[in-house]
Amino acid sequence: MNAFQTEIGDDVAHRRSGSARFGAMAVVVFLQHWRLYLDEGAELAIFMISACCFTVWLFDPAYPAPHLLPDNALRRLLMGVAMGVTAILIIHSPMGKRSGAHFNPAITMTYFRLRKIAAWDAIYYVIFQFLGGIFGVGVSAVLLGNSIAVPSVDYAITVPGTYGTAAAFFAELFMAALLMAVVLWFSNQPSLAIYTSYLVGILITFYILLFAPISGFSINPARTTASAMFAHVWTAVWLYFVAPILGMMTAAELHLRLSGEDKILCAKLHPDPSYPCPFLCNFPLHFHPDKDSLPNSDQISLPS
Repeated sequence: MNAFQTEIGDDVAHRRSGSARFGAMAVVVFLQHWRLYLDEGAELAIFMISACCFTVWLFDPAYPAPHLLPDNALRRLLMGVAMGVTAILIIHSPMGKRSGAHFNPAITMTYFRLRKIAAWDAIYYVIFQFLGGIFGVGVSAVLLGNSIAVPSVDYAITVPGTYGTAAAFFAELFMAALLMAVVLWFSNQPSLAIYTSYLVGILITFYILLFAPISGFSINPARTTASAMFAHVWTAVWLYFVAPILGMMTAAELHLRLSGEDKILCAKLHPDPSYPCPFLCNFPLHFHPDKDSLPNSDQISLPS
């Protein structure tokens, strides 16, 4: 065997070894944190079931609400309150306190940018958020039957309104940026962190009231994808990926510039210290039972 063949053989062995390490890390992290990933999926599933149910009850002409409450704005307000309360309950649930209650890939990706969540955890969070959203709409379709497919409901899809795609994009961008700015400002101050979930609920309430006619209100790529898969409506779906991520990332960058990286304490939306924290955080009283058990798990190096 000549030197060239030996070099090729060494390179192949190196690639196989790198692939094995890469796969082993993926399995180890999953086995350690699988419950968190299921929590994230379940949280968005619950959110989507709530969204589909309340959309049917408030907007399907076969139900009393559209006739008893003909004012569309009032019904949007009730929808906003329902979804705001749903979000608060999810964040305060045991699932939310364990996983951090992101249930939104844009939030998870932003915290990854802020170095608060390890790379493998971020990947699994996003995967299970998409799966959970799809599962939630699927369950809703079984529970609600034909009502979920009527034109005024249509699986609670998010599509640009009468003002067009550009308006929808900037609405989603604004909502995402403001939401993340509020979350970062309050959740990273120990004396105020307890109020984060309530502010998220309030924002969702007014977002649905004010912006649903413009963009359908999403700020969540997994939420939009879940509805689109069943409705087979993918109108301007790109903006529901780009705008939420861009908006939240922009808010995060501004927060970094104004406050500094050391002031970003954790990626949880509820600070309850009685639940283990899976994040790369230094929030007071948070404990991290597996902090040192996965060295370098916050970095991914693809096999070369």
